[in-house]
Amino acid sequence: MDKLIEFLPFLIPLIIVQFALLAYTLYHVLTHKNYKRGNRTLWLIVVIVLMNFVGPILYFVFGKEDQ
Repeated sequence: MDKLIEFLPFLIPLIIVQFALLAYTLYHVLTHKNYKRGNRTLWLIVVIVLMNFVGPILYFVFGKEDQ
């Protein structure tokens, strides 16, 4: 328990950034119709299942279509 308290000042900002990135990615997936690869359902599953930075990063690299 003491180790967790020791790392808490580092973990809280990281968790906030993670959820902000997840929220922005979900917003983007739900408001756009065109994707480079896959469809909306695929990207929602990828983003939600791999929500620890991996899913949103995969979406912005491989799924987001440039406008």
